[in-house]
Amino acid sequence: MNYKRITILCGHYGSGKTNIALNMAYELKEKHDNVAIADLDIVNPYFRTTDSAEELKQKGIKLIASKYAGSNVDIPALPQDMYSITDDKTVHAVIDVGGDDRGALALGRIMPQIENENDYEALLVINKYRPLTPDVTSTIEVMAEIETAGKFKFTGIVNNSNLGVETTAEDVLSSQNYADGVAKATGLPLVATSVSDKLFDELSGKIDNLIALKLQKKIN
Repeated sequence: MNYKRITILCGHYGSGKTNIALNMAYELKEKHDNVAIADLDIVNPYFRTTDSAEELKQKGIKLIASKYAGSNVDIPALPQDMYSITDDKTVHAVIDVGGDDRGALALGRIMPQIENENDYEALLVINKYRPLTPDVTSTIEVMAEIETAGKFKFTGIVNNSNLGVETTAEDVLSSQNYADGVAKATGLPLVATSVSDKLFDELSGKIDNLIALKLQKKIN
């Protein structure tokens, strides 16, 4: 992918945006010295960027997260270090926004600065195999809630439709009509379809803009 200075990833619970965020940060680190990943998953979803804190540290990627990350405390507070993303123009950042409108609400506090610089992408991560986004209509409803809370507009879509480790190539192929439908209904480009690196070779050449993901392991 061609990255802007800031990449924002939003999506409903279980969309898989955290795995995408981590992989994007790792890819950015191959090209840039100053890379950060910000975790605004303030409502404690199952997978968290902070689960990969040690690996991020080893790779020299700055992790910005609430001090309540990984706890049972749900406080929609913006980590103070978030302002370094807008203030320091040398940093290339990926922002992993929470699974509902509370994360977007926190993001909204720095969106005016991000929009003024106009060097960002705001990507909606979609997954047709999640209970609350099984079709185009429900997915657009989630998208509207996030945009309203964060006071910004999405610029593109990433199709990450999957069933976890049980995902087959056919599952991904079967999600393409759904993803194309969301893109058509919103007028947004489908910038990528993301799949496990184990499925990448099997699907290569069958889907445009395919990207491989190394899956994050949950730390118990």
